[in-house]
Amino acid sequence: MTEVLSQDEIDQLLTAISSGDIETEEIRQPTDQRKIKIYDFKRPDKFSKEQIRTVSIMHETFARLSTTSLSAQLRSMVQVHVASVDQLTYEEFIRSIPNPTTLAVINMDPLKGSAIMEIDPSITFSIIDRLFGGQGEGAKVTRDLTDIEQSVMEGIIVRILGNMREAWSQVIDLRPRLGQIETNPQFAQIVPPTEMVVLVTLETKVGDVEGMMNFCIPYLTIEPIIGKLSAQYWYSTVRRGATTENLNILRERLSTIEVNIVAEIGRMNLTVRDVLSLVPGDVIRLQNTRTGDPFSLNIGNRPKFLCKPGQIGNKLAVQIVKKLEDVQVQDFEELDDVEGDE
Repeated sequence: MTEVLSQDEIDQLLTAISSGDIETEEIRQPTDQRKIKIYDFKRPDKFSKEQIRTVSIMHETFARLSTTSLSAQLRSMVQVHVASVDQLTYEEFIRSIPNPTTLAVINMDPLKGSAIMEIDPSITFSIIDRLFGGQGEGAKVTRDLTDIEQSVMEGIIVRILGNMREAWSQVIDLRPRLGQIETNPQFAQIVPPTEMVVLVTLETKVGDVEGMMNFCIPYLTIEPIIGKLSAQYWYSTVRRGATTENLNILRERLSTIEVNIVAEIGRMNLTVRDVLSLVPGDVIRLQNTRTGDPFSLNIGNRPKFLCKPGQIGNKLAVQIVKKLEDVQVQDFEELDDVEGDE
């Protein structure tokens, strides 16, 4: 709100200016001093702080999974954790890494474009030395990888990419694939030099050898899902849990799991003394089972179906005749508890 001066205040102000007590420059000086932020049009910020934070959370999960998988594969103590997540130009990233090094070009299906995974030479040669039966010592001289060493690192990177797919599962069903391995950074031009990228730096320790593992993702590649890289979407997805996308992933993974299916003819309680005295030819009378009754087909330890015995070719088989309801399954469990108490 503008302050209005009275006539006496105006006269005092004019008198002070005439006598030189107040400089006119002091009056003209603006009181509104705004903070100016320098903006570089050559490298604009395309990722917000919230999106950078979400990328960091995703790769903290990736680091934990990689720590476990690499420790098991190398049979050595491996530690991986996120050191920083920054946005910079692709040219700055290329200049910051050594030459030669291990550069893996990653196809980010279903996203368009590729990403770069760079593994420090000290970590690379420590992994190779460990897999070849050594103590896991780093490289004493800088050199390119041989064909055999490159093949070994391909297996390591493919294993690491499986962890990346799981870490990104809350945002997208990522299917990263190893394209090729380069040792000269100048040969890995996946985007223009001025294109902005997000760089995830992972501090890695294999035994006593320390180094860096960098994951470089161009903005053009991650742009289609940039809206999902927010804390609100991330936590709502984690809290929601049972989304259609997650259920499809669970179904796909569960469909390959093997379970035991047992056709149970019947049950009988015997003492240990009776069991030890059993010989071929003895007949055991089953409880609550009559000739012609269907068998219980158990999946795992739970009865799920009723079935009848039969034969297909030269092999024994069972035919499912009825699906057990939840109430009947509960009755089976109660019956087991009663038999256990007896």
